[in-house]
Amino acid sequence: MKIEDVFKNNQKWIAEKLAINPKYFEELSKGQAPEFLYIGCSDSRVTAEDIMGVQPGEVFVHRNIANLVNNIDLNVMSVINYAVRHLKVNHVVVCGHYNCGGVKAAMQSVDLGILNPWLRNIRDVYRLHKDELNAIGDENARYNRLVELNVQEQCVNLIKTAAVQQAHQERGLLVHGWVFDVNSGKLIDLKIDFAKILKHIMEIYKLS
Repeated sequence: MKIEDVFKNNQKWIAEKLAINPKYFEELSKGQAPEFLYIGCSDSRVTAEDIMGVQPGEVFVHRNIANLVNNIDLNVMSVINYAVRHLKVNHVVVCGHYNCGGVKAAMQSVDLGILNPWLRNIRDVYRLHKDELNAIGDENARYNRLVELNVQEQCVNLIKTAAVQQAHQERGLLVHGWVFDVNSGKLIDLKIDFAKILKHIMEIYKLS
């Protein structure tokens, strides 16, 4: 695709929206009130709006390599704080995907330079679940299971934050863990049990 095509596509998109609703952009410019914060992978095949079937203004999105919620990453922490405390979202989603390049890279015994400290977070997930993962003989199945476990651990990291704990108490905010199957297009709900996780970790991580 040429750069020029992007702007042509933009003009076509504008015309399509205005044909449906002449006041579409006027209404869009008034502000946002999304129900969802979506934390996903930067992978170009996995776009939040498309796989969720939502429109602009309906989901607040943050993406990074392997959909990590790293407590020392000011970017993701700022997004969480803004979405939860200011936009008042009621659902926070961590969405990973099978065949994730970041997860696969984390399992390679090679020096990946600046990626090393970032991917170490995924290696830590492997360490926590190594008995289960090492028992999986098929390498691809092992990687995909690590994708699921990584999503689960990032949900735990979300629940550790004061903003999420407070919003859960005040308005019942929930955390969800999903995986996108690139091969089928399906979203898989990992059925994260917010209350169970919070109860399990609250002795150490309760902040509100």
